[in-house]
Amino acid sequence: MTVAPKNIHPLDDVDRILVRELQENARITNAELAEIAGIAASTCVARVRNLVQNGVITGFFAEVSPKALGFELEVLISVTLRAGARANLSSFMTEMRALPEVVQVFFLGGSEDFIVHLAVRDSDHVRDFVLENLSNNPVVASTRTNMVFEHFHKGPQAD
Repeated sequence: MTVAPKNIHPLDDVDRILVRELQENARITNAELAEIAGIAASTCVARVRNLVQNGVITGFFAEVSPKALGFELEVLISVTLRAGARANLSSFMTEMRALPEVVQVFFLGGSEDFIVHLAVRDSDHVRDFVLENLSNNPVVASTRTNMVFEHFHKGPQAD
């Protein structure tokens, strides 16, 4: 789950530059980042640390191709919980997050409660996941599975 910013303070122009540049290249050196932002390297370190501590920047990570890890198929499964199971929203999210196939889980407002994004070996793996983790789950009313042909991701952009 994404961490909400702790202290909602408007970002100034320098913060926006730092966020934008780190979104483009999280491996940029502090010296390069400071130069682009027009600030001292020590100021840059302090500002980035502050953005992390305040929950504006929620992580630095490497995005890895699922295919490189042997996961040839990605699917999005829409999940609707039973009407009497609304008290189980949090525990369902926790259960899904713990499963190795699950890449992302979205808690929704609308006709469905969740979208579960999986990276799996093949269609048999999808079937097994649905049967073991969703169809057999007493809080799940229905599911709908969609195969992902192509995927693009970027976070919100700092202006």
